[in-house]
Amino acid sequence: MTRPTHRRLLVLALASALSAAPALPALAQSATAAPVAPFAVSDIRVDGLQRISAGTVFTYLPIERGDTVDQDQVGDAIRALYKTGFFEDIAIGRQGSILVVTVTERPAINKLTLSGNKDIETEDLMKGLADIGLTEGNTFDRLSLDRVTQELTRQYNNRGKYNVAITPTVTNLPRNRVDVAIAVEEGKAARIQHINLVGNELFDDEQILDTWESGEHNWLSWYRRDDQYSREKLSGDLEKLNNFYLDRGYVDFAIESTQVSISPDKQDMFITAGVTEGEQYKVSSVQVTGDTVLPKEEVEAMVLVKPDQIFSRRLLEISSDAITATLGNVGYAFAQVNPIPDVNREDKTVGITMQVVPGPRVNVRRVVFKGNSRTADEVLRREMRQFEGSWYSQAAIDRSKIRLQGLGYFDTVDVETQQVPGSHDQVDVVYTVNEVAAGSFVFGLGYSALTGLSTQVQVSQNNFLGSGNRIAVQAQRNSYLQRYDFSFMNPYFTDNGVSLGYNLRWSEFDNSDFNTAQYSSTSGVGQVVMGVPITETDSVTALLGIDSNQIFARRGRTPESLVQYIDAVGQRTFHAWRGEIGWGRNTLNSALTPTRGTNQRIWLEATLPGSTVEYYKLNYSFSKFWPLSRHLVLNTRTDLGYGDSYGDEFVRNVCFTGGSMVDTDGNPETPAVYVPGPDPTEPCLPDSPDYINTITADGLPFFENFYAGGVRSVRGFTDNTLGPKEAALGSNYLQPIGGAFKTTGSLEMFFPTLIESSAARVSAFIDVGNVFKDFDTWDAGELRASTGLALMWRSPMGPISISYAYPFRKEEGDDLERLQFTFGGTF
Repeated sequence: MTRPTHRRLLVLALASALSAAPALPALAQSATAAPVAPFAVSDIRVDGLQRISAGTVFTYLPIERGDTVDQDQVGDAIRALYKTGFFEDIAIGRQGSILVVTVTERPAINKLTLSGNKDIETEDLMKGLADIGLTEGNTFDRLSLDRVTQELTRQYNNRGKYNVAITPTVTNLPRNRVDVAIAVEEGKAARIQHINLVGNELFDDEQILDTWESGEHNWLSWYRRDDQYSREKLSGDLEKLNNFYLDRGYVDFAIESTQVSISPDKQDMFITAGVTEGEQYKVSSVQVTGDTVLPKEEVEAMVLVKPDQIFSRRLLEISSDAITATLGNVGYAFAQVNPIPDVNREDKTVGITMQVVPGPRVNVRRVVFKGNSRTADEVLRREMRQFEGSWYSQAAIDRSKIRLQGLGYFDTVDVETQQVPGSHDQVDVVYTVNEVAAGSFVFGLGYSALTGLSTQVQVSQNNFLGSGNRIAVQAQRNSYLQRYDFSFMNPYFTDNGVSLGYNLRWSEFDNSDFNTAQYSSTSGVGQVVMGVPITETDSVTALLGIDSNQIFARRGRTPESLVQYIDAVGQRTFHAWRGEIGWGRNTLNSALTPTRGTNQRIWLEATLPGSTVEYYKLNYSFSKFWPLSRHLVLNTRTDLGYGDSYGDEFVRNVCFTGGSMVDTDGNPETPAVYVPGPDPTEPCLPDSPDYINTITADGLPFFENFYAGGVRSVRGFTDNTLGPKEAALGSNYLQPIGGAFKTTGSLEMFFPTLIESSAARVSAFIDVGNVFKDFDTWDAGELRASTGLALMWRSPMGPISISYAYPFRKEEGDDLERLQFTFGGTF
C-alpha cells in the first residue's frame, strides 16, 4: 500500500472516529442556568470572552435585540453556540431586559508534538490531525483528543502491534492556551507463530501458503517481515486462498471460518482458517455476446477459456482484460467485459458467456501534467504517444508513461483518466509525476605535500533548467592533473526526436593516478554527436570529432613496450579524425530502477584514414531485467570490447645507446625489446648514428586499451587492474597496461529492501571477466570472478553504490579491493 493510500485511510479513520462521538448534551448544560421567563431583549451582553470576539458570538446567536425570548429559544441559542466548538460551558440569563450570555472558552492549541511513531509517518499523521481540526492555533477539544487516541490504538493493532501505548499530555499555559504532546510507544509487532488450515485435503499447507504475504516465524523473517501480523494483510491472504481454489476449478470452495488468537503477552499470533474445498468443475461452453465492435471471431480468439478445460477464474480474468485492452486501444475507454457463469452442479460444469459492453467511443480532450514543478510541460508533452483530439488508446497512454519513466527525471509516474463533466465521450488524461534531482554536483578541495593544493568541481544536469537538455561541466586541477570538460546535448534538436550535442575536453594528467601504466599525456578533444530515432525503442547515433594526444613516457618508469611505441625522445603526438556509429535498443520500464526490459548497444569507433594511427574499436553492451516475482528481479549483463589497427603499420622510432636490440624468445618475428646500455637515460637524438626507425607497430594503441576491474565491471578487484601487466626496466612493480579484448559479465539478483522505497535496492551478484592482450590470447581459464552483496541508494545527498565482494576466482598478484563504493552529490 502506498503512502498516499495510508494517509487517506488514516484521515478517514480519524474523521469517522470523531463523527461517531455523541453530541454534547446542550440541554443538560443549559439546565445549569436559571429558568428564563419570556421577555423582550433590549440588549445582549457576552461575558467570559478572551480570544473570541463578541461579533463571532453574535454571528452564531439566533437571538437579536428586540426579540421576545422564552426558555425554548434560550435552549436553542445554547445548542447553536455549542455547535461552534469554541466553548466548554455556556449559560444564558437576564439582567433586567438585557440578555446575558456567559461563556467559558476552550483553550487554543499552542503547540502539537508527536514522538515515538515509526510505522505511521509524522507527516501523514499531522496531515490527518490537521484535516479534522486538531492542529496548532485551533481550539482544543478534549473529546476529540480522546477519540484520536482510541483510533490510533486501533490503527496500530491492525498492524499487529498490540502492546502499543498512546499517551496524550495536555499542558496548560497562560492566556487560555495548551500544549498537546502525543507520545507513542509502538512496541513490537506480534509474530505469527502458526497458521493452521483445516479442511484442505487436495492441497497441502505449504503449496497454499506459498503465495501468502503472511507467514510463520522463520529464520528469514527479520528481513522479509512476513511473520508480522496485519489485519489488512490477512484479509488479502484469504482472498488469495479463495483465488487459489477458483483458479483450479473448485467453484464451490468456501472459507467457513477464520480465527485469530493472541498469546497472553500479546507477542504471538495463531491463525486458523477452516475451508470447504468442494469438487472440481469443467467448462461446458463458451460464447461471446454483445456489441463486439471488432469482428466476433477476432474477439473470440482472445478468450483463453475453452470447453472441456478445468474452470479457471484467472484465465477468465486474463481473457476479459485482453478484450477490454484491445477495445481500449481503438477508443472505447469504458469498455467492459462481463463473464456470466452458468453453474450446473449436477454435471459439475460451468457454461460461460462473455458479454461485451463497449460503451461510447471516447476522444481525448486534454493531456494534463501535474507535479512537474521544474520540468517544462513541453519536455513531457514531446514524449506523449497519446495526442489531444485523437481517439483514446490505452496502449498509447501506457507507452507514454514508459517514455516519461525513461527520462530519468521522475521516480514515480502515475496516469489517470478523468471523464469530462457533462460529456460521455470525452476524457482528460492526467499524468502525475514526482520529480527527483536530475543533476549532480561534486566539489573537492585538498592539500598534500606530494600534490599541493587540489581542487575539483563537477556539475552535470540531465534536465537543465527544466528544458530536457543535458549539460555537464568539470574542472579539476592539482600538481599532476589539469582537466576541463564541457558537454551539451539537446535530445530534441528537431521535433521528430533527432538529438544533437557536442563535447569539448582538454587535459594534462599523469596516468599513474588511475591504476594504469605510468605515462603522461596532454590531450584536446572536440566532438559533435547526433542521434536519430528509428522506432519507439531503437536509435542510431553518430559521432565525428578531432583530437590531439601528446604522450610522454620515461624509460625506467613506463613499461618498455609502451616506451618503444613512441619516439626515442620519450614523447609523440597523435592526431586523429575520429568517427563513431552505433545502434541501441532500450525497452526498460524505468531509467532509475528498472524491473523489466532490455538495454543493448553496439557501436564502432575508428580513426579515419590520415590519422597518425589508424585503428578501430568495436563495443557491445547488453543488460536485461527479468522480473521473477513481485519482489525479485534478475539482471543479466555483459560488456564486450575489441580493438585493432588497420591500414599501414605505425612506424616506431627506436634509439639505443650502447645497448642492443634483442629478441625476447629468439624468434625474429617477435618485436624486439630495448636493452639499455651503461646509461639508459642518455638522450638519443634523431641525428645520432644509433637512431633507427625501422621498427613498426600494429594492433590497438596502448593509450586506447580496454581496462576491467572495479565497481562498474568486476567487483572485488581494484579499478583497472585486471588484464596484462608489465614492469618498467629496472623495476619489479607490475603495471596494468590493459588489452585489446575485453569480456565482462554479471548476474545480479535484486531483493526487496527493509524500507518501502524505490530509491534503495539490495542485490546479490556474481561478476566475471578479464582483459586480454588480443583476441588470440583469450583463455576462459584466465577469467576472474567474484560474488558479493551490493546496496544502491538514491540518497538525498546523491546516488550511492556500496558493494562487498569475495573474489573466488583469482590469481596471485591480483589487486583485491573487497569493499568498494561510489558517491556523487545531487542538487
